[in-house]
Amino acid sequence: MKRITAPDITAMKRGKMKIAVLTAYNFHIAKILDLAGIPVILVGDSAGMVEAGMDTTLQVTVDEVIYHTRSVVRAVRRSLVVADMPFGSYQVSVVEAKKNAVRLVKEGGAQAVKVEGGKKTCEAVKAVVDLDIPVMGHIGLTPQSVHKFGGYKVQGKGRAEAKDIIRDARLLEKAGAFAIVLECIPAALAREVTKAVSVPTIGIGAGPYCDGQVLVINDMLGLNAPADGSEQRPAMPRFVKKYADLYPVMTKAVCEFKEEVESGKFPSKEHCY
Repeated sequence: MKRITAPDITAMKRGKMKIAVLTAYNFHIAKILDLAGIPVILVGDSAGMVEAGMDTTLQVTVDEVIYHTRSVVRAVRRSLVVADMPFGSYQVSVVEAKKNAVRLVKEGGAQAVKVEGGKKTCEAVKAVVDLDIPVMGHIGLTPQSVHKFGGYKVQGKGRAEAKDIIRDARLLEKAGAFAIVLECIPAALAREVTKAVSVPTIGIGAGPYCDGQVLVINDMLGLNAPADGSEQRPAMPRFVKKYADLYPVMTKAVCEFKEEVESGKFPSKEHCY
């Protein structure tokens, strides 16, 4: 079975093939995605929020991304594995960007890395690409800039903002990005960006006109648990479609186990040696 590469993903746009992307952070989920034929698996710094309970992605470290990437890579035989470069791993200097990208490939086993930002990060993107490491760009709502944006808000609503996003996409393509994530921008703008570049656009909250779509696996599987001190599960972003709702299923199973242990029903004879 042929391993999917970054050039294969770029070629999918020319072939007018839509690209499905999902996140994974552990071996078993990655195995499911790989066997299901998902072309791109993103080891996102979103792990900090959906796996570790952080409020933002800003505290995630390179070492943590490497750990999750290793777990994913062990499971994958076909999908392209892209590792997020977390906050602080590429913004400080080009030298740091190169060093950390190399670590994600060498120690983590990633085949590509993802970098947030447009014009300001293009120098780092080009430097990493020059090391022969494929880079996926990410513009629009960039979660590592949450404090600058004042929250997770739709970007590119004004014409000046929209022009900047189109400019950033072109600059990322020029810097060598093989694909670009467009997050939380109006669908009409995403359509413009998709037409403006020859590399694939991967949308998340960016409408149907992108060349592909990405979702966080925990969101689309309904694994969102209530926050501390609350019985209410957090609302999902508008762009999320739940393809399953596993939280109540898992809760029911755990409660059933607890009840059977307490009542002595488990383990029964069939579970004994």
